[in-house]
Amino acid sequence: MMDTPKELRRVVVVDDSMLQCVLWRRMLESRYPDKVAVETFTDPVEAVGVLGPDIHLMLLDWEMPVMDGMEVFEAAVEAGVNPKRIIISSSHPAERLHEAFDHTACLAVIEKVEPQQQAAFMMILDSIMKR
Repeated sequence: MMDTPKELRRVVVVDDSMLQCVLWRRMLESRYPDKVAVETFTDPVEAVGVLGPDIHLMLLDWEMPVMDGMEVFEAAVEAGVNPKRIIISSSHPAERLHEAFDHTACLAVIEKVEPQQQAAFMMILDSIMKR
């Protein structure tokens, strides 16, 4: 677990794309300045080692080598992360994401490339960052 100052919300991004990690970090840090401590992991196995109940929000890619998003999701919940604090992202259509993750009680599933999904994602982020 990261030693995060109390006033900062711990946000963990797990995505095998370094570019996606950089984009998430920049967006979160610019949208919520002085509110978030963002950690990014391109290696899901490394990420699993730092998961815990202090995570305020987790952004998790579904398709990754070695461990897929479902395996990381299950490890996160086992480590104490509230499933209602986990958002699954993917380039797959939203319907496929819902089929795979609806039973998990995760906060949301987001199709990365769909503009309407992105707008909904921003509303979800704003809501959870106020909590």
